Amino acid sequence: MSRRSAARPDRRPEGLRGDGPRSSIRVAARRSRTRYGAGCRGGAGARGRRQPPGQGGGTGTDTGPGAVSPLLGTAAAYAWRLLVVGAAVYTVFVVVGRFHEVAVAVFLGLVGAALLRPAADLLDRWMPRPLAVACAVIGSTVLLLGVLAGIGETVAMQWQSLVGEFRVGLGRLQTWLDRAPFGLAPGALSDLRERIGEYLSSHRTSLLSTALDSAGRLAHALTIGVLGLFCAVFFIASGERQWDWLCGQLPPGGRDRAQVAGRAAWRAFTGYTHGIVLVAATNAVLVGIALYALGVPLAVPLALLEFFLAFIPLIGSPIALAVAVIVALAAKGPLIAALVVALIVLIGQLEGHVLHPMVMSWAVRLHPLVVALSVAAGTIAAGLVGAVVAVPLVSVLWAVRLALRDRAGGG
Repeated sequence: MSRRSAARPDRRPEGLRGDGPRSSIRVAARRSRTRYGAGCRGGAGARGRRQPPGQGGGTGTDTGPGAVSPLLGTAAAYAWRLLVVGAAVYTVFVVVGRFHEVAVAVFLGLVGAALLRPAADLLDRWMPRPLAVACAVIGSTVLLLGVLAGIGETVAMQWQSLVGEFRVGLGRLQTWLDRAPFGLAPGALSDLRERIGEYLSSHRTSLLSTALDSAGRLAHALTIGVLGLFCAVFFIASGERQWDWLCGQLPPGGRDRAQVAGRAAWRAFTGYTHGIVLVAATNAVLVGIALYALGVPLAVPLALLEFFLAFIPLIGSPIALAVAVIVALAAKGPLIAALVVALIVLIGQLEGHVLHPMVMSWAVRLHPLVVALSVAAGTIAAGLVGAVVAVPLVSVLWAVRLALRDRAGGG
């Protein structure tokens, strides 16, 4: 540096001098960087300093006045999804309830296909498929109508003797109830019969209209049965092609899952159908033999009632045997009725602890509590039809769920 420049005074402002005190510009810049570093957690201006939780930054948990707990947010997310699923399920039930006749016919068609398909497959080895299906369906229909006609003829032949036995049994029952410890007033049952006769005479018109209404319902039920038989014929003949066509209408990503679900559902449904038919037939044979040995009238019709009501798990057999108890009490007296009650207990234990575990375990695996709740829910939702359909529906859904879970785990 020259002597002249050294002697010349520095005329720059004090804040711009490089060799003087710290300039105000540098101080302002440092203060700005300090504020920025404190406000941005983990930023470059923070110089690696950690901020206390809940202060600064947007990545921490909000604890302000409008903050929402993470648990509450997760619950809300699941809640609206459950509401959407519930609305969809309710819509399906409304549509099915609106067209319940068609749904019942399709269910009957599936039951018929599950029962008759093995026979059709067996006949298919020696004859064309349409002829095998026709033989299986017509043969089973003729057999069923023959059984019903035989039972009707049996009831008609035993009707007169049954009426006489009922009268004698009611007199015997009244004598038994007059004794201790019941002490029923003499003539109470006679008065009851007279009152019932008077009621029938005074309400003859309403009873006739009720009978006609019942006849109309019977015709309606027959129509549903015919439609179910029609569905069964096509399910037996070309069920696989129909399911393949339905899966072909789905998006490509869901076709494989639909195929897996369909195979699992059909296996579960056919297994349940075969199992419940075997259990019902075993119960009916045991009840028929026992009632015939005890001399209870109408043993064959009561056994057939046991067969049909056994399709309602847990409650069907007790209802059928309760009717048998009433018949035995009126026709044979309290001792035979007590033996029929013992028969109810014995068959119930046999069905619950032997038949169902042995026959149904290879088809479906449902806890007895699940079966009971399913029957109760089906009865509340759709009456008798719901009680019959509930358990196979739950079985099918559970089988589909297991099959899709195994596919996802294996894939």
